[in-house]
Amino acid sequence: MKRTLLNLKIALGSLGNFKLRTALATLGVFFGTFSLVVVGNLSDSLALKTEQEIANLGNNLIIVVSGQIRRYGPNTALISRATNLTLGDAEAIANTLPATSRVSPSGFRAFPVRRGNTVLKAIAVNGVTPDFGEVRNFEIAAGSPITEEDDRLQRKVALIGRTTAEKLFGEENPVGKTILIWRVPCQIIGVMAEKGADVAGNDQDNQLFVPLKTFLRNFVNKENVNIIYVQAASAEAIDPLRKEIEALLRVRHGIRKEMKDDFTVVDLKEVTALKSQAMGLISVLGRIAAAASFLIGALGILSIMILIVNERRVEIGIRRAVGSRKRDIILQFLMESSFISVSGGIVGMAAGFLMSLAIAKVLGYPVSVSIPGLLLAFAASALSGIVAGIYPSFKATQIHPVDIIRS
Repeated sequence: MKRTLLNLKIALGSLGNFKLRTALATLGVFFGTFSLVVVGNLSDSLALKTEQEIANLGNNLIIVVSGQIRRYGPNTALISRATNLTLGDAEAIANTLPATSRVSPSGFRAFPVRRGNTVLKAIAVNGVTPDFGEVRNFEIAAGSPITEEDDRLQRKVALIGRTTAEKLFGEENPVGKTILIWRVPCQIIGVMAEKGADVAGNDQDNQLFVPLKTFLRNFVNKENVNIIYVQAASAEAIDPLRKEIEALLRVRHGIRKEMKDDFTVVDLKEVTALKSQAMGLISVLGRIAAAASFLIGALGILSIMILIVNERRVEIGIRRAVGSRKRDIILQFLMESSFISVSGGIVGMAAGFLMSLAIAKVLGYPVSVSIPGLLLAFAASALSGIVAGIYPSFKATQIHPVDIIRS
């Protein structure tokens, strides 16, 4: 133990004589661990964000959209202006496909909204069924939801998103107030709970909801809808149910084999697939950069350790002459090389952790700490120092006291 402490003291003193070179050799290891920690933490944060986005849209949800839309990636349009779908399509899905739990058709269009002298030029107005909130995980913060009776009687009532409510009413309670949606006066019966942005980055709190039949009769004067939300009975049922929906709608719409669909069936896994793939590519590139940094760091440590051995030949020769064993010499130089790499690794881990927290905060991602990433970063930093110190350590043991005396 005393020998180990003595070797450690000598190692630290030696490195203190080469401060600049030691710092430069440490940088490579620093950037390597920094990259691994940032990539690991952000990968975990993205995975959590993706899970939240899927849950935010709805559990076990399949979205049938009118027309052809972009199916993959963060810019997927989950709402289409096309109206190829009908209420009959929604009823057919609900009545003939047993794997469905709920089916909620919905219409959509942007209209100007007025309250007194305040006019919002284009607010998304959604015609929805009473079970829309359960299918899409929307909750009521104040007031009452849309009921079956509201829909059946085509009542001119509305639910208002929090962002829209703040624009029209400020801090005032909007429940019970009347607003003008296009040319239709509607009474606000409830305020939606805050929802945030969807996978396409659209503010889900800046919109209005009215009964579907009210929407079809008073706002668009047609029976077609833009979208049908289908909730599968289980996660396992999503893939087969999607295929069944596609086959059913092709038959109902008279689409022949060689023709393109006039609708798009979107699985939420597809919506987030491109984002995950992009982060996977970033992770690979980050790990490649980390490997390159560790290699550069190891080469830097190797070069400085060879330099230290050459400049301390007399010291090593004297230590050998007074009885120091080869393993003591090896241990000392391995300690020096390991100290350089581990120091850089610890600082790099701390900096990487802080940087990943900052990036996650800016992007609005949940904060996550990748324990495997931290362990990998520390192990890689320690290993790079040990490997880089092996050759200089054994080179130091080849120095003999006789050679020093002769020189």
